[in-house]
Parts: sequence; C-alpha cells; structure tokens
Amino acid sequence: MAFMAALESDLRALSAEARRRYPAVKDGAEHAILKLRSLSNPSETSNNEDILRIFLMACEVRTVKLSVIGLSCLQKLISHDAVDPSALKEILSTLKDHAEMADESVQLKTLQTILIIFQSRLHPESESNMAQALGICLRLLDNNRSSDSVRNTAAATFRQAVALIFDHVVSFLGFGSTEHEFVSGGSSSRRETLTNVGRLGLRLLEDLTAFAAGGSATWLRVASLQRTFALDILEFILSNYVAVFRILVSYEQVLRHQICSLLMTSLRTNAELEGETGEPYFRRLVLRSVAHIIRLYSSSLITECEVFLSMLVKVTFLDLPLWHRILVLEILRGFCVEAWTLRTLFQNFDMHPKNTNVVEDMVKALARVVYSVQFQETSEESLLAVAGMFSSKAKGIEWSLDNDASNAAVLVASEAHAVTLAIEGLLGVIFTVATLTDEAVDIGELESPKGDYDPLARRTGKTAVLCMAMVDSLWLTILDALSLILSRSQGEAIVLEILKGYQAFTQACGVLQAIEPLNSFLASLCKFTINFPNEVERRSYVLQSPGSKRSDVLPDQKDSVVLTPKNVQALRTLFNVAHRLHNVLGPSWEVSTAVPKLTREFSGQYSDFNILSSLNSQLFESSALMHISAVKSLLSALRQLSQQCMVEISSGFGSASSQKIGSICFSVDRMISILVNNLHRVEPLWDQVVSHFIELAEHSNQNLRNMALDALDQSIYAVLDSERFQDHALSRPLIASKEVEPSHMELRSLECAVISPLRVLYFSTENFDVRVGSLKILLHVLERCGEKLYYSWPSILEMLRSVADALEKDLVTLGFQSLRVVMNDGLSSVPANCLNVCIDVTGAYSAQKTELNISLTAIGLLWTMTDFIAKGLHFGFGEDKETDMHCARKQMDGGKGEEQTANLADNSDNQPSLINVIDHKKLLFLVFSLLQKLGDDERPEVRNSAVRTLFQILGSHGQKLSKTMWEDCLWNYVFPMLDSASHKVATSSKDEWHGKELGTRGGKAVHMLIHHSRNTAQKQWDETLVLVLGGIARLLRSFFPFLESLSNFWSGWESLLLFVKNSTFSGSKEVVLAAINCLQTTILAHCVKGNLPMPYLDSVLDVYEFVFQKSPIYSNSTASKVKQEILNGLGELYVQAQRMFDDHRFSQLLAIIQLAIKQTMITNDNYESDFGHVPPVLRTVLEILPLLRPTERLNSMWLVLLRELRQYLPGSDSALQSEEDEPEQASTSDHGQDIHLKKGQANGTAFLSEKVEASSLNSGSAITRSAAIPSYMFAEKLIPVIVDLLLQAPTVEKYIMFPEIIQSLGRCMTTRRDNPDGSLWRVAVEGFNRMLAYDIDKLNMNCDPDSKLSRPARVRFWKEVADVYEIFLVGYCGRALSSHSLPDMALEPDESLEMTILKILGDRILKSTIDAPADILERLVSTLDRCASRTCFLPVETVELMPAHCSRFSLTCLQMLFSLSSFDDKTGDLSLTGLEVSKISIMVLVHRCEYILKRFLIDENNLGEHPLPRPRLEEIIFVLQELAYLVIHPETASVLPLHPNLKSGLAEHKDDKHPHLLVLFPAFCELVISRESRVRELVQVLLRLIVTQLGLEKVSVGN
Repeated sequence: MAFMAALESDLRALSAEARRRYPAVKDGAEHAILKLRSLSNPSETSNNEDILRIFLMACEVRTVKLSVIGLSCLQKLISHDAVDPSALKEILSTLKDHAEMADESVQLKTLQTILIIFQSRLHPESESNMAQALGICLRLLDNNRSSDSVRNTAAATFRQAVALIFDHVVSFLGFGSTEHEFVSGGSSSRRETLTNVGRLGLRLLEDLTAFAAGGSATWLRVASLQRTFALDILEFILSNYVAVFRILVSYEQVLRHQICSLLMTSLRTNAELEGETGEPYFRRLVLRSVAHIIRLYSSSLITECEVFLSMLVKVTFLDLPLWHRILVLEILRGFCVEAWTLRTLFQNFDMHPKNTNVVEDMVKALARVVYSVQFQETSEESLLAVAGMFSSKAKGIEWSLDNDASNAAVLVASEAHAVTLAIEGLLGVIFTVATLTDEAVDIGELESPKGDYDPLARRTGKTAVLCMAMVDSLWLTILDALSLILSRSQGEAIVLEILKGYQAFTQACGVLQAIEPLNSFLASLCKFTINFPNEVERRSYVLQSPGSKRSDVLPDQKDSVVLTPKNVQALRTLFNVAHRLHNVLGPSWEVSTAVPKLTREFSGQYSDFNILSSLNSQLFESSALMHISAVKSLLSALRQLSQQCMVEISSGFGSASSQKIGSICFSVDRMISILVNNLHRVEPLWDQVVSHFIELAEHSNQNLRNMALDALDQSIYAVLDSERFQDHALSRPLIASKEVEPSHMELRSLECAVISPLRVLYFSTENFDVRVGSLKILLHVLERCGEKLYYSWPSILEMLRSVADALEKDLVTLGFQSLRVVMNDGLSSVPANCLNVCIDVTGAYSAQKTELNISLTAIGLLWTMTDFIAKGLHFGFGEDKETDMHCARKQMDGGKGEEQTANLADNSDNQPSLINVIDHKKLLFLVFSLLQKLGDDERPEVRNSAVRTLFQILGSHGQKLSKTMWEDCLWNYVFPMLDSASHKVATSSKDEWHGKELGTRGGKAVHMLIHHSRNTAQKQWDETLVLVLGGIARLLRSFFPFLESLSNFWSGWESLLLFVKNSTFSGSKEVVLAAINCLQTTILAHCVKGNLPMPYLDSVLDVYEFVFQKSPIYSNSTASKVKQEILNGLGELYVQAQRMFDDHRFSQLLAIIQLAIKQTMITNDNYESDFGHVPPVLRTVLEILPLLRPTERLNSMWLVLLRELRQYLPGSDSALQSEEDEPEQASTSDHGQDIHLKKGQANGTAFLSEKVEASSLNSGSAITRSAAIPSYMFAEKLIPVIVDLLLQAPTVEKYIMFPEIIQSLGRCMTTRRDNPDGSLWRVAVEGFNRMLAYDIDKLNMNCDPDSKLSRPARVRFWKEVADVYEIFLVGYCGRALSSHSLPDMALEPDESLEMTILKILGDRILKSTIDAPADILERLVSTLDRCASRTCFLPVETVELMPAHCSRFSLTCLQMLFSLSSFDDKTGDLSLTGLEVSKISIMVLVHRCEYILKRFLIDENNLGEHPLPRPRLEEIIFVLQELAYLVIHPETASVLPLHPNLKSGLAEHKDDKHPHLLVLFPAFCELVISRESRVRELVQVLLRLIVTQLGLEKVSVGN
C-alpha cells in the first residue's frame, strides 16, 4: 500500500506541475488517480494502461520537470512489476528520446531507468530491444557533450547490464559463474546450440571484440567506442564467466579466433606503438586479459597460450619502455606465485614433449632480470632500492609505478621494481615447489622427513613426478639468481625472504631425494654463515659427498669473527634445515660437531657466544638423531669448556668471573638439552652428564652450586617423565620374587642411577645448602613423577628416614614434605615390600622432637596409610570374617551389610592388583603399634593426636576387621592404652608448670601464662585419658553388637565399669564425665535399636547407684557435676528405653533419684539461703522428673513415684505412715484394684525403703524421714512437677493420690504464716486451684464420677478439700500477717490469689454439680461465714487497726454468701447441689446479717457521739444493700425460721422474692433510730420491701 500511496503522490505532483501549460497531462493525471484508487495491489496496475500512459505522456512533453517526474514514476512501476512486458518497446523509445535531451538530470534518470529495466522482469529478450537499451548507454558514453558524471554513469550502467546479460546466460546453463569450477580442465557437457539469451550474449561479445579491435558494431548500432573501455569489458567477461566459454562452443570460437587474435595483435611490439594502443593503461588491459586467458583457459587454448607466454617472455629482454617491461614482469610474477597456475602451465607445456618449456623460459627470463642488476651503472643504488622495497612490503606497503621514468631517481626506483618483481617470481616458484611437495607428502606419494626414511623408495606419484621435474628443470637458474642477490644485499627483509626460499627449496629437495640441488643449495647457504679458514671448501666437499667420511681434525686458529645479521639468519636457516632433514642428510653430515668448535672459538667473546648459543639451540634439539659417539663428543666438549671456566673461577685468573659463569651456564643448559632430546638412549649419557653436575655442586662458588642443583632437578625430571617410565608404570611387575624381564632390569638400573645422585649429594657433602637442595629435588621428583618410580623406593625411604633424625629444622621440614607427597599421592606406586618401611619412616617423623607440627601431621599420614590398607582388608581376609560379624553388620547398618560388601568387592576390582600381595593385617597392626607408642609421648599434643587417630581408624574401618583382629585390637591396644593413660594420670606430677620465659622484669623472670586447666602434667594426662574414653565410647556406639559377640568381652566391659567406678571419686571432673558419657552413650545408642542385652543395662544402673551410694563421702564440685550427668543420662535413658524397664528397674531408678535428692539436701543445707537458688543436682532432678512417667506396664509405679515425691514437701513426714495405716480408706470398690495397689506398695515402697537403708549404712549416717525435709525453694519447684505428674496419672492411681497430694499442698499453704513473703504457699495455692479445676471440669464433663472410683475415696477427697479451705481461708487469708513491710502494690498479687481461691470455691465448687456430701458443703459454707465475720467480731477499738485488704477479704466472703443464697429466676431452676447449697447458705447468711445489725446498734450506742470505724460502716451499708438486692428460691425460703402462718402464705405466693427480710424485720425496726443517715435510708428501703412482701401497700386506714 505504500507503493500505491507514493504513486498517487507522484500523480498529484505531476498534475500540479502540468496544471497551467499542459491541461491534457493534468486531466490524465487526475483520471489516473481515480483509476489508481480503484486498484488494490500493484499487480492490477500492470493491467491498466491508463496509469502507464499518463507517465509516458508526461515524458513526451520533453520538459525537464515533467520528464523527471515521469521517469521516476516509470522506475517505481518497473521495480514493483507494475508494467506489462508488452510496453517495453514504447518505454525504450521514450528513453531513447530522453537520452538525446541535453539536461544532465534527465540523462541520469534515463540511465537509472535502463538499469532498473535490466534488473526487472522487463529484462530485454529480443535482439532489437536489447540493442536499443545497450545503445542508449553507449551513445551517452560516447557523446562528447555528455558530462563526466553522465559518462561515468553510462559506463557503470553498461558494465552492470553486461553482467546481468551474462548472468542470464549462465543461469540458463545451470552452473555457477566462478572460475574455479571450470579452470581445472575437467570434462563438461559442451553445447553447440544457443538459447535466445545465449545469442544475445554472443552478439554482444562479438560487438565488444570488434570495438576493442578498433572496428564498428554490427548489432549495437553504435558507430564507435573507446577500445580501452571495450577491452576492459572483455577482460571482465573473461575473468568472471569461464563456464560460458568452456561449455558453449560458439563462445569458445569467438574467444579462440577473435579475442585471441585481437590480443596477439595488441601484444606485438615490432611496430611503433601509436595512439591509444601505446598508452600504458591499454597495454595493462591487454596484459591482464592475456593473463586471464593463460590462467583460466590454458587447458583448452594450448597453442594460443604458448604463443602468449612466448611473447611475454620475449618482452622482458626487448628494448621497450621500462614501464612496459614492469607490467609484463607483474604478469609473470603472478603466474609464479600461484601454485595452481604454475602447476597447470608446467604440466601442459614443460612436461609435454611437443610443447615449449614455457615455465623454464619464464624462470630464465626472471633470472636475466636479476642478473641485469650487476651490469647497471647504478647497481648499488638499485640493490638498496630493492632492499627498501622488500622492507616496505614487510611492513605492508606495496610499491607501484605511477608514471614513466623521467629522471634518475625514478629510473633507479623503476629498475629496482623490476628486479623486485623478478625476485618475487623466483621465490614464488620455490614456494610452489614446496607446496606441491607437501601436498605429495600429505597424499602419501612421498615420505615425511620426520619419519623412518627409506632412501630406496621410488617416487612414482603424479605430484611427486611433477615436483621432481620442476626441481630438475629450475633449480640451477633459481640458485644462481638468488645467491647473487643474497651475496650483494644486506637488507634484513630481503635476506630473510631469500633465506626462507633457501630453506623451503632445500627441504623440498631433501624430501624428493634431489641430492645435487640439495647439496648445491646447502653449499650456497653455508657461504653466508660463519666463515672459518677453508670452511667453504670443506663444507662444500662434505655436502657434495654426503657418503664420504668427514675428517675429525679441527682447526686451531682463533680468528675473531663478528656476526652480521645476514650470518645470523643464515645460521638459523642452516640449523632449521638440519633439524628438518636429519634423516635425509645422513650420518656423515654432522653439523653438531661445529658447536664445540664454536664454543672454543668464542669462549673469550661473551656477546658473540650468547648469539651462537641462541642460534644453535635447535641443533641440540635434533641431537637425538646423531650418532651416539657424536653426542658423547659434544658432551665432552661442553664439559671441557665448563671445567676450564671452573678452574679459572677458582684460581681467580682470566676474564671476569661473570663471563665464566655464563660459559658454564651455557654448557650446563646444552648438556640438559642434549639429555632431554636423547631420553630414548639416556643410559650411556647419564653418568657423563650427572657426574659433571655433582662436580659443580661441590664447587665453592654458591652460584655454581645452585646452577648444578637446578640442572640436576631438570635432568632427573626429564628422564623420569619420559615415555619409557610412563609405559613401565602400566606394566611393572607385581611380585618382587617374580623373574624380571631384561627390559625391566635395564629400567631398574636406570631408575636407581637417576635417584642415586640425590643420595650422594645428601650423604657425602657437608654443605648445608647442597643437602637442602638435594631434598628439594627429591620433593620435586616425588611431586611430579612419584607414580612412575618403583625400584628406587628403598633408597628414597632410607634417605627420608635419615632426614627424620637430623637436628636441622629445615632438613626435617623438607624431608617430611617429601614423605607427605608419598603418603598422600604415591602409596599406590610403592612396592608391597616397602609399605612397612613407609610406616616406619612416618613413625620416625611422628616421634622426632624438632618440629611439633610435623609430628602432628605425620600422625595424620598414618591415618592415610590405614585408608590405603583398608581397601584390601575385605579382599585379603574376608574368609576370617565369620557369620556373626555379618549379622552384627546387618544389625548396625539396618540390613545394608550385603550391599556394602558388594560395593566393596566392586571397588576392589578397580584397585591396582598390588593389593593382592599386601599383608594388610600386619601393616595395620604396625600402624596401631606406632600409635600406641605415640600415645605415651611426653608431648601432650602428639599423644592426643595419636589417640584420636587410633580410634578414628578403628571407627572408620572397624567393619572390615575380623573377629580375631578385633580381639587383638581390644586386648593389645585399646584397653592397654586406657590402663596406660590411667597409670600416667595417677603417677604424674601435680606441680604447677611455668610457661616459656619471655624476659625479666625487676630482676625476676617473666613467664608465659598457662591456663589453669593445663598447668600440670596430671591435667595434661587427664586430657589424654578423656580422649581415650571418648574413643572407646565411639567404638562401643558403632560396633557394640559385634563386639558383644566376642569372647571375654564381658570381662572387658567389667573392667571398663570398674574404671568408671574408680575414676568417679579419684579422677578429675573431665575424666569422670568422659567415663560416665562412655557408658551413657553406649547404652543409649543401642537400647533404642533394641539390641542391648539386659545385663549391660543392669550393670550401668548398678554403677550409677554405686556412685550415689558413695557420693556422700565426696561432696566437691566434681561429684555434683557427675551426679548431674548421671541424672540427665537416666532421664534420657528412661525415655529411650521405656520398654526395657520393669518394676524392679524403675524402682531402682527412683532409688537413685531419692539418693541424689537426700544426699544433696544433707550436703547443701545452706545452699539455697546462701546462693538463692536450688542446688544444681536438685535442678537436674526437677528437669528429669517429668520424663519419668511410668508406662502402661508400670501403672503400679505411679503411686510409688508420687508418694516418693510427696515426702519432699513440708509437713509430709508423717503422712506416708498414716496413709499406710489406713488402707481401707483409700480402697476402691473393686477388690482386684486393692490387691494391685498393695502389690505396688510392696514392690515400690519396700524396695525404696530397702535402698534408703542400704545407703544409710554405706554412708555411715542415719538418714531419717525428719531429716529429709527439704528447704522451701526445692519444694516450690517440685510442686508443679508433682501436679503435672498427678494429672497425667491413670484415673484410679490419680484419685488415690488426690487426697494425699491435696493434704500435702495444704500443709505447704500453711507456711504462709511463718513465711508470708515466700513463694511456697503461692505455688501450693496455684497447684491446689489447678487440681480442683481439673476435677470440677471432669465432673461437669462426665456428670457423674468415674465408675472405677469408690464413694469413700471421693468422700476422703472432699474431706481433704474442705480441710484445706477451712485451715487456709480461716487461718491464713484476710489476716494481718507479719511481713517485711512490703508496699501495698507488692501485696496485690497475694490479694488477687486469695480472691482466686475464693472464686474457685464459690463459683466453681459450690455452684457446680459435685458429688460432695452435705456435711462437706456445710463445712465449706461455714468456712466462708467464718471468713466473712472477721470485721464484725473485732472490737470497735481495733477495727481501725485492721489492714484494708482484711476488710475487703471479709466483705468478699460475705458477698460470696449472698451469691450462694441468691436465685436468678431468668436462668431457671437450681440444681440439686445448688439448691442444697442455697438452703445452707441462706441460714448462715441470715444469722450473720442479724449479728452484724445488732452489733452495729450496740457499737453505735457505746460510742455515743463518736463515729463508727469506716470498715464497720462499710460493712453495714454493704449488708443492707445486698439484702435489698437478694432474691431467693422458694425452696430456699422454706428453711427460714418464720411463723407457720407466714410460711403458708409464702407457699401460696410463689412470686415473693424477699421472704428473708421478714426474719430480719425486728432488727430493721431498731435501726430506724440510727444516727447514720445512709443506714436509715437503706432501712427505709428494706421496710418498704417488707411492706410489699406482706401486701400491706394496698391496706390503708380508710379502707
């Protein structure tokens, strides 16, 4: 749609432009706009001629603006395929007319339109249209009146049109247009018939050829055209459309007969060049066209190309302008540098007997140009210019000839350019030969010089034959020309290029076995290297006779020679050739023998010596290809030079020592290079090299010693890293006794010889730095090549063992670094018979005293060794593992033992077969023995590390040990280590250590501080003993089921128990805790899994009981901590192993806890008062008691547990006895339950009594029940625990204990009088409230008591409740108790607690449906009444002294009576219990109110005018108000002491709510005269209520 919019916009512009002068055009444009709007896409436009017609009409006007608009629109239409092809002729006619217009813009628009036509579907297909279109371009091109821009545009348009035409021709052929598809000369289908497109291209080609020849066209209808332009177009066609000429016969005929004839004519130089043909540009075009024909069509145009080449070669030596010859040389250079072109030409011509040797002629022509430089008068300037051109080219700058020579400077440059082109052409031939040779090697026609060389192999391949022919034909000419230039040039770039050519051609000759060319080039090359007297002749002789024997006599003269850059490059080239062609040159050409001579000649010239050393390094790299005798002589020369310098350095004579050291460094480096490059035959060379290095290492000069050590390091690494050792590492013998093959014998001697210099240096020298250096070398060897060593391990380990005894710290450190490499990375490569030595060496480093960190790390390496050993334990001793072990594994691993065994077997298959020959048991016990010895080391860090490592090894690999091995471990290492550590603890000194002396102050020594836990030897051994116990605990945790199956394990267990008993009272806290933890973790770990036998559990409980029985003798902090640990363990043990506890074990558990509590109370009488908190042991008891809930199997133990805990509450000394004396009161309705209870008492209480008596006898003190009364702080913490346990107990046991616990809580609550500020009574009240709330909730939930509970039990429960309320509320609440004068704010919590207990009594108990007897209810109501009478009973004189909270408490109790007596008719009827309570309460309340009212009148009369106390006044007002508000139930009113007539009247009137006021009527009448106005008012209110109650408000006197 954008196209349509643009077209409409152009039509509007056209209409606006033609509006005045061309109305027809305007109308047509407007009409076209309307037409355009009716169209939907451009394709419809092509079917509508009106739109095209308007644009053609605009062009016919032939005005510039309208023409430009019209042509622009035509271009848009054509580019969008909106023009029908039938309109092409008319469009071309219009374009032809516009081409004749003089306006430049119109002409350019015309050319643009022509190009668009060629690019669109309107591309002309008829000859007339094509000729007309091309003619328009050519006429504009040839028009003299056309501007330069128009002509340039016309030329470009014509070129593009030609390209499009021939692209169409190629497309119809079905091939691409690239030249490489058809220049190979392969057969392709040739065609003689032409399509219409092919004919158009052919007509165009013929006319262009005619134009290039200076003629006229027959088809294009153009009179003339510039020859250069036509030739340029032809050159373009020839270079880009090879396929057309190779396939279409007509085109090939034109090429052969017309184009070639044209070019031959143009190349002739026998006539004087005139006009256009004499211009350089035309000649360049001709030569380029000829080059294209030779390069692309030589296979088909043999004769023509031969003629062309002959003419080009002839031009090089004709007396023609220099620029002409340079153009020809550029063409020839191009042929030479293109390998494919040169190969094709040589195959088609030189190798064809009937054709001329054109390639040879070209090379000779180029050589003649090079020769000509020596005959020129300005030859030196020309050579300098040639060197400069090569330098520019090396920098990326191409030199070119811009114009003809006009002066001397330009002439020299032009001549130099010609010589440069010739040299480049010759070098191109060389590189072409090298490329073709490499190709022949790649395809297998020739053998690589780096492989095994066969001089008798025949070269019959096509490419190889071609290369040989080229070398034989061209080498001499090339050599002469290049050697001339090389001899006379000094420029670095040109010398480097020529030497590259030398190297490439020499290598090609070597591969081709072209002996004569090879020797000749080498001889020429040697001329440009270092020239000693007669060197040229001698080297030429050697090269010309490769098989002759060279003289060993070397010249003795020492001429001073300065090396030039050319010499350096030539030497480098020579060495490169020698390196590449070592197999080809043969053994007679020993280039290496020049090095000793060079070193001797230049030993006094350090700078030249360094240059040579850098140049001949490549020679040493190829020394592997020399004869062994030549290599030895080379080494001898280097050693002789080094020794000479060593002597001069020692004597101090001669030149500077730095130069001598440099010479020695050169010799050493070259000896290493020779050694590295001769690793395949290093045996005869090793001693010669290493002996010199040792000689240097013993020199007095430090630099030489360092140099020798570095060289020895490099040499050893190079040998051990060679392929021989790598291959041997995979095929080394596995058993030492096996017969060793000869190859292994050779390698054994070599390996030992390689390592022996290190032993020699360490043991023979006295220089410390040399010994250090030898150890560093050994470290490097082990790090990089340790896995390749085998036979030298005994020597290495012996050396490391001796280092462990050294006194120098640096030596020990380096030796241990090597050992660590062996143990961490090299154990798999160590022979089996050396593993025990490795362990021994590691033990030596563990025991050395020089460096502590080394000892610790070495112990860690023993663990690494055991990991290696353990890989084969199952593999080597699996038959010793019995079925019990397998079963134990299954128990420990949850049935995964078989899977682990299978995995171990699979892994063992992947291990080296060396494991099969290792005595794993022996090695393992060797490690254990070392660790056991280290466990007695005087250094704590070392022995502790040894202990940890031993037990970590056993813990990690214990599953792989057999029964016999475990027995050996236990009886020979584990338990002896425990005994040894215990003995050391007992016998070590307790004297305090002093730390390291840091200095002095004031004349006294200042020592480093040592922590108090480590400042004696005994404490240090305690730490070791703790580690031993921890290790034993780990073993027991991991392997107890298996170990328990061992014979005599019980005896070991008993010894461990005995140690625990003994250490509990004689050891340090850390040791005792570790011993307890050892037992505890073992029992816990296996009781959970269910694989712990009962005797082990009983033994541990016996030990714990023994500890507590003996503990009164020891009351220090250690004993306290031990008790805490045991108690925590017991709690966790019971939680984890509840199913293992029966009545006996649970009773024993309680007996232990009882001992802990009572002993703590005895030994810590004043602890709570002194420190303000519970002793730690009792805290621990409180923590574990919630965990000791008896299980269902142990229900009988609930009574034992709760009664045991109850006795520690205040006042419980006689409770237990009284409860035992009255069993029938606590019996249940079920006789079986009674029997169960008695059984529980027999099993529990009797056992506990027995235990307590035993502990009393053992401790020697008479512990009675009275003496066991604890302090209040422990009781405070114990009460919540007892309540929690009680509420969790089963129903029967719970309600059996309810009265007892409530009784005990009541006693605790009575402590308020003696200690009102204490927390015990508060905690007891909270527990009491919680128990009652629980019971009431249960009753409300179930409506009836549990059927399992007997009535006497519930009666006893309520009796105890009533007792507690009566005692506590009456005696201890609402009273002024002695205190520490706490402020009122501090007393608020206590008052709140009193109100809470009242609320529970009144709201939760008395108002709920409970099973309490009537007498209990009367007692509870009576208790409230007694509390409410506090204020009224006090004399009026003392009421003012009563605290405010007392009066508030009294009023609250009074209010509770009113609440219990009241009835809310809105809520419904009262329950039976509630009705019974209300009857009791109303009577109590009426009596209490009557007394209060009478007492008020008496006190008021007695006081006279004095006011009553405020509490009494508040009380009377409260009573009067509450009486007015009180509403009672009719059933409640029935118990009131009223006259029978009133009772009958009340019974008839059920709606009477205040009958209680009738009882108090007399008292109200007396209060009418009270002085208190408020009292009188309230009395009046009550009297009115009485009047209403009696119905008297309706009776009057009048009635």
